[in-house]
Amino acid sequence: MPDPASDRLPGQLQFLVAADALKLVDRASVLQDGSRLENTAEHAWHRALWVMVFADTDIAAPNLDLGRAIAMALIPELADHAGDALDLLPHDQARSLRRLLDDLAQEASPEARLLALVARAQPLFQELGDSLPSPADLDRLRGDLLTGRFAALRADWPELHGLAEGLLEGRRWSGSDDLVARLRFLADADRLKSVLRATPVMAGTRRENSAEHSWHICLFALILAEHGIAEIEVDRVLQMLVLHDLVEIDAGDVPIHGGQDPAAQEAKERAAADRLFGLLPKAQGAGFRTLWDEFETAQSDDAVFAKAVDRVQPVLTNLEAGGGTWPEYNVTLDQLERRVAGKVRRGAPAIWEALWPRIDAWFRANGGPKVSTPASEV
Repeated sequence: MPDPASDRLPGQLQFLVAADALKLVDRASVLQDGSRLENTAEHAWHRALWVMVFADTDIAAPNLDLGRAIAMALIPELADHAGDALDLLPHDQARSLRRLLDDLAQEASPEARLLALVARAQPLFQELGDSLPSPADLDRLRGDLLTGRFAALRADWPELHGLAEGLLEGRRWSGSDDLVARLRFLADADRLKSVLRATPVMAGTRRENSAEHSWHICLFALILAEHGIAEIEVDRVLQMLVLHDLVEIDAGDVPIHGGQDPAAQEAKERAAADRLFGLLPKAQGAGFRTLWDEFETAQSDDAVFAKAVDRVQPVLTNLEAGGGTWPEYNVTLDQLERRVAGKVRRGAPAIWEALWPRIDAWFRANGGPKVSTPASEV
């Protein structure tokens, strides 16, 4: 008898493929190092991080549903830039995402109201952090703060508005220590958008970066949670995945098929976690570090599922890119089994089972080893 959950997987995976298009949609804002335009996917990841950073402050309602707010932060641009992607999903999931989008448009909930504040503040500080602003850009920002798109922050978030005004006038960071710490952390996090991974975007045109990867696997978790081998708390998984790759700002991304020294990389990442989460107010930094440690050790059901989607996204990405960088790293099916499949099957075996025919076909067509046993039974 067919498994109803497995019958939903093809449409869910098609949606996640369609969503990849947001990595190729540029915004008007630039990265804070001035190197290039920011894209929509990495912007959505950064927005979700902003939500997490300010969810425990006075600008957020006490009854805020953090998981719902993060989900809302991930999806606003999908309807505009990924075609009819929502129609690919099972009806109940498409309806649920459309409700989030409607709520966001109406600012009818605590989550939508927080997102509305973040949607104004994030672009402002993205531009203020630009290392190469022109005089014309600075004049435009002053106008936007006075009467334009950021002016509402004067009433809705006065401390942040005042801090922005001070920065534009050449003064040092002049807000509370708590606000300054959170904003400095978010500014440092912008550097994750410049950490390149081994896998390409699905169009195969360039390497994926770790910020847009983090956004994509958050979508994987949101859409594929029903396929976890255990019941999970999706909001906690989303928080882990927003945070999980931040350490690569200091430690870099090491390809899983690149023959790295695991112990040396682990030491670098732990030192990076100490520094990065140490930028935040003490209690918040400790909470984020606890979530990151939970993901790394992968002992809880939530972390096991988070690891599964973190491992399976590059597989789907390489398949969509015609093998992607598997040939470059001389990846064999045996290596994929040893390094990837076990973690995916441990947390979400149905997802690996759904991708297995394509994986097997690619390696057969490209001279890989032949196997007689499906990967889900090895």
